[in-house]
Amino acid sequence: MCWRKFFLSLVLAASGASFAQTKTIELLHANSLEFIQKSNIKAKRLLGNVSFRDGSTTMYCDSAHLYDNNAIDAYGHVHIVKPDSINAFGELLHYDGNTKMAELNKNVRLIDKEMTITTNTLFFNTKNNLANYIGGGIIVSKDNTLTSEKGYYFTHTKEVAFKKNVVLVNPSYTMNSDTLVYNTKTKITHFLGPTSITSKQDFIYCEHGFYNTVTDFAQFYQNAYIITKKQKLKGDSLFYDKKKRTGKGYSNVSITDTSQNIIITGDYCYTSELNNLALVTGHAVLMQINKKDTLFMHADTLRAENESKEENTRRLETGKLLIAKAPKSTRKSLLAKLEFQKDSVYKELKAFHKVKFYKSDMQGKCDSLVYSYRDSTMNLFHDPVLWSQKNQLTAEHIEIVTNKGDLQRMELTNSAFIISQDDTSRFNQIKGKAMHGYFANNVLFKIRVDGNGQSIYYGREKKKYIGVNKVDCSDMLIYLKENTINKITFMTKPDATMYPIKELSPDELKLKDFTWRIAQRPNSRKEIF
Repeated sequence: MCWRKFFLSLVLAASGASFAQTKTIELLHANSLEFIQKSNIKAKRLLGNVSFRDGSTTMYCDSAHLYDNNAIDAYGHVHIVKPDSINAFGELLHYDGNTKMAELNKNVRLIDKEMTITTNTLFFNTKNNLANYIGGGIIVSKDNTLTSEKGYYFTHTKEVAFKKNVVLVNPSYTMNSDTLVYNTKTKITHFLGPTSITSKQDFIYCEHGFYNTVTDFAQFYQNAYIITKKQKLKGDSLFYDKKKRTGKGYSNVSITDTSQNIIITGDYCYTSELNNLALVTGHAVLMQINKKDTLFMHADTLRAENESKEENTRRLETGKLLIAKAPKSTRKSLLAKLEFQKDSVYKELKAFHKVKFYKSDMQGKCDSLVYSYRDSTMNLFHDPVLWSQKNQLTAEHIEIVTNKGDLQRMELTNSAFIISQDDTSRFNQIKGKAMHGYFANNVLFKIRVDGNGQSIYYGREKKKYIGVNKVDCSDMLIYLKENTINKITFMTKPDATMYPIKELSPDELKLKDFTWRIAQRPNSRKEIF
């Protein structure tokens, strides 16, 4: 018995030595060896604890056929070992020593330090260190589980490429993609096709980009958008920091607040959920969509800010206490307003520099503007001008109060001036320290003047001019009809005189500081730029 084992070891050694002279595959061990002919190719039939070596690749199996053309068919408990802790397992193996290509079948697994690939058929080029499958596979890497129809693993670079029906499942999110490249060492994923990432906090879509699964930082291109619980961010190029909850967008960016029907667009945007902030610059436009009309506003910079959760809670609790003390007749409307405010994404919108806006029933311009979503008020600062129907309104500061998009009232503070063109050369004018305007169906119908009141208006009878009234009265109440002065109530002693129109010079027909700024009025949404 000892002589037979000794003889077999000599035969294995001799065959291995002769093989090594012309072939690359080296037979290391087998319990038994038999020379056979298979498909007109000479081969050795090897049984029991069989092992081979080809360069840096070592192969193990239960039995095998080693062919004279430098190929192997291996069966049972196949195990391929490569440096850097690369191990591949299967039940069947065909290995070509000339091309260095291995085909593993049945219960195939490829394992390295970073991940495990499970599939039915795996092709492994031991020279190029490339493994791939085409019949579906599963990759597990710590917290990530990925499935796809096709997969390619570059063992040297630790990169895995996936194609068709790619699904990556992580405890924090699920990723679906057409084409994806994942580096198991850096944990960075590159998207090369339509991709979506879904989590409890947000939904992300793009067709190109990358995502660092360690830092939660990502960059998205091509039809990219991010939907959070509060808003939708869209742009040609988006950067998103999931941990910091911040986003940046470049070129054709937009932020949508569905609760307020507001869309903000521009060339660049920055959002921070933790700081309750959104900033848009470069051709920045705000669109507040209403069933009746849409407001279009442009400024160099648009900045939307929201209150913190603590501020929101305090405000809602205070509001409920005030409603409880309010008269029963008003409680229902106040509660409805409070519920409406509760869902608002932003507390305030601030517009800076070169502000201009257009709405079919109102247009305006100023240097800076603040709009409060909580009480639907708009404040215009630094040389503000408003146009409503035929009226031009100016003051040092203008406040507009709206309700569901409809004009309710406005406050003109310091140097208030209202001009209404009566015809091509005649203007009705009202001037005072402060004014309060009131609207019905978005039409200005009443004005109250407080302090230093002055007025010039043209009198008519049957549409014919009968003269021009010049009035000085500290406080006045003016009623308008069809955008012209219909009635004036003088609150204190007035100094009023009606003159024949031809009796007064052009300068006398204009109050001090009169400026007709119709050339600055935007007549369409395109003219806000």
